[in-house]
Amino acid sequence: MQQKYSLENILSNLNIEALNEMQEASIKANEEHDNVVLLSATGSGKTLAFLLPLLSGLDAKSKLTQALIIVPSRELALQIEKVFKLMGTGLKITACYGGHLRETEENNLIEPPAVIVGTPGRLGDHIRRGNITLPSIETLVLDEFDKTLELGFQDEVSFIISALPSIKKRILTSATEGVDIPGFLGLTEPQRLNFLTEGDGETKLELRKVISPEKDKIETLFKMLCFIGSTRATIIFCNHRDAVERVSTLLAEKGIYNVFYHGQMEQRDRDSALSKFRNGSVNFLVTTDLAARGLDITNIRYIIHYHMPATEDIFTHRNGRTARMDASGTAVLLLSQEEKIPSYITEDIEDLQMEGDYPIPDKPKWTTLFIAAGKKDKVNKIDIVGFLTNKGQLKKEDIGLIDVKDFFSFVAVRKLKVSHTLHAIKNEKIKGKKVMIAIAK
Repeated sequence: MQQKYSLENILSNLNIEALNEMQEASIKANEEHDNVVLLSATGSGKTLAFLLPLLSGLDAKSKLTQALIIVPSRELALQIEKVFKLMGTGLKITACYGGHLRETEENNLIEPPAVIVGTPGRLGDHIRRGNITLPSIETLVLDEFDKTLELGFQDEVSFIISALPSIKKRILTSATEGVDIPGFLGLTEPQRLNFLTEGDGETKLELRKVISPEKDKIETLFKMLCFIGSTRATIIFCNHRDAVERVSTLLAEKGIYNVFYHGQMEQRDRDSALSKFRNGSVNFLVTTDLAARGLDITNIRYIIHYHMPATEDIFTHRNGRTARMDASGTAVLLLSQEEKIPSYITEDIEDLQMEGDYPIPDKPKWTTLFIAAGKKDKVNKIDIVGFLTNKGQLKKEDIGLIDVKDFFSFVAVRKLKVSHTLHAIKNEKIKGKKVMIAIAK
């Protein structure tokens, strides 16, 4: 790497003291091999493990795109984009994904970014439209390649790779083993790094089960959430989006404040749900397996499998949302009396002990505000904090996490202060512009 973006500066920008063993091994392997397959647990730092080798191969003087990262989900694309920007290299990265305005992405691609990260469908669309400078791309990364190569993505990934004539380096990452690597990827004698058995997170994940006396498990789920309480962030996985909405609605009717999340929601509604869950305005998220990969949400304490995952792979990725890095977590199988523990789970699972009655969890002390202005309006987090402290009469400790999107933003505000703040800013402007600000739906 050039001194301009030294490893020391990058780690400082990311507030990381030192690389872990897996990341160091990845850097070394990528220095010595053109093709690397990295297997490591979710949350172990794989993003930096491939971004650092990718960065070392970039020419800072080039005005063309030099690296392409293919991911299975929008959330993972945004997470990688965020980490790359925080590295502080000065090099441009653009994320491309379904649900994002294509015109916005096309404008971002007019001056080619050094790195493009995106989902297969949207990347394929840009390639067909001639929006990406293909001959200059020499590095290809497939993050969570096992999911990306599942049925439905293979044809698009094959098309993308066939359009890249100059690939010299390939990096594949995954949190699961045993995935066949198709020939169209062009991997020859890849160096394989397997850190799956050495991840600390696996030893900190406890498995428990709860047997529901009723076939409809909603009453047992309700009791479990009362037992868990409102201070523990919890994800509840269902297998279908209809079930997600049903479970969310029934819990709300019982007084459990929650949000739901699935792939058929409008993009703004998805962003709102995740922002509320991430910033602590909501502690219970009901979701499909869309949330099993790539979500940058920390401190999740419980994973509840309301429906059993169909495969071990899905089970692994669901559980990977908790017990990340130095945290601990519990995954709970919620079974009816007719259901059996899936055959891929071979260990003995103890019952979750929750004898007695527990009160309905308190609602969180934070509320999320929606602000109809974002990055494209030249509004950033500092602008929002300044506006809310000066015009909204809030102290900094009354302002929580802020999530700035392209055209809107979400900010957590202490619930007791919301009414006064909304009244105070009713006629005020952000950066000279009057924008709608309201409690997020």
